[in-house]
Amino acid sequence: MSFSVDVLANIAIELQRGIGHQDRFQRLITTLRQVLECDASALLRYDSRQFIPLAIDGLAKDVLGRRFALEGHPRLEAIARAGDVVRFPADSELPDPYDGLIPGQESLKVHACVGLPLFAGQNLIGALTLDGMQPDQFDVFSDEELRLIAALAAGALSNALLIEQLESQNMLPGDATPF
Repeated sequence: MSFSVDVLANIAIELQRGIGHQDRFQRLITTLRQVLECDASALLRYDSRQFIPLAIDGLAKDVLGRRFALEGHPRLEAIARAGDVVRFPADSELPDPYDGLIPGQESLKVHACVGLPLFAGQNLIGALTLDGMQPDQFDVFSDEELRLIAALAAGALSNALLIEQLESQNMLPGDATPF
């Protein structure tokens, strides 16, 4: 399956709308969940060897308050180290950090899992995670298509982090609330 120009344009437009970062990130995750037809998605910020959820869709709300240290989450560590699209096999023995955290599916294990590391230059700044209950759920999407999604998300996250840094240094007007 390939993304249409309209789908990609919609994602890019959603990322540039003049609203706060949190709303922009939430819209991105919601749009990706619809476009990729996944059961859950998350945008994570990388900081000090841990991932911090910035926006989620399809996961229990308390995920937003969690911190996922790489040492305790081998799948997230694999995403952080990969440098490219990570597709975990359905029979992977690595525990999924979201098992039991998809509302209505608490007793089921996540079957399809894709991780997209997000970079600003050579620096890891975050990740997108996509999860589904069907083992072949993401097979219709090529790695190239997923890299394109990752690049759009990485650009948005990188810009948001730069704005946060400038605001905290009082170089931009606005609320310096970190996310």
